Amino acid sequence: MADFQFEIIEHIGVLSTSPKGWTKELNMISWNGRPAKADLREWDPNHEKMGKGITLSDEEILALKALLESR
Repeated sequence: MADFQFEIIEHIGVLSTSPKGWTKELNMISWNGRPAKADLREWDPNHEKMGKGITLSDEEILALKALLESR
């Protein structure tokens, strides 16, 4: 597996917490020094381990917001 770097630029919020203490969070994250994107995934309490997640551009976040508002 290739090495990668990440930096949480902005913590937006926690959606839920598992019984083991992992949190599902929305953050702005810079991956490998690139501009930050919205990222939704689970994190261990120390933000050292992460689960699988999705990364969304600003345009994708706006599209998701529009979809949710149209429900």
